[in-house]
Amino acid sequence: MSVALSINLNKIALIRNSRPGNNPDLLAYASQCIELGCQGITLHPRPDQRHVRASDVTPLAELCRLHSEIEFNIEGNPLEGALADYPGFIALVESVRPDQCTLVPDVSDQPTSDHGFDLNKTGTLLEPIIRNLKDQDIRVSLFMDPDLRQIQLAKEVGADRIELYTGPYAGAFDEGCYQDILEQHQRAGQLAHEIGLGVNAGHDLNLKNLPEYRSVPYLAEVSIGHAFTLDCLQTGIESTMQDYLAVLA
Repeated sequence: MSVALSINLNKIALIRNSRPGNNPDLLAYASQCIELGCQGITLHPRPDQRHVRASDVTPLAELCRLHSEIEFNIEGNPLEGALADYPGFIALVESVRPDQCTLVPDVSDQPTSDHGFDLNKTGTLLEPIIRNLKDQDIRVSLFMDPDLRQIQLAKEVGADRIELYTGPYAGAFDEGCYQDILEQHQRAGQLAHEIGLGVNAGHDLNLKNLPEYRSVPYLAEVSIGHAFTLDCLQTGIESTMQDYLAVLA
């Protein structure tokens, strides 16, 4: 079974924000990714708007709606409130009602997401948020480490899917000692499926480590931005898209 590829636009937005104007144009880039065969578009709009801005969300949502086969995914911390012209994460999600909302336990001063939820601490807080999103026909995924007990709790608080945090796997792959952590992810994928959760994955996945990670059972979707952007610089967007889609087919 093929694994869906969702392209995260944050790094492209970061490049755009480094200069005045609108270059590169996120809508044009997303359109090109869609034309070349990706199955989804992912945004992670943070309150400081250092990459994707709140004003980017609606135009990109409208673009994805023009392509019924494309999944629109917004990820972020559900507890982030309003800041200047950032309306708050949940308010932003509710304004466009994406196909999927991936809840992530990062905070504003983190350079990037670096751990999954500890649902022993936050499960009670997340449960009504998850219920509210699902009532709006938004699929909810939780960013999780491959901890079997935590994955069980993800089901109990009402999530539809988990997104396995693959940063440690990618680091171990670079060191050549990844088999143990890959097996953890394989067990996590199996358990998630058995209890009725879909399985996504993301963070530092690339063309080198994806073929091995593809062995995680029931993997439905991967979200890739940083590595995809770097590979585009080397080989161009068309060739890069073909390479990722071939690995995931």
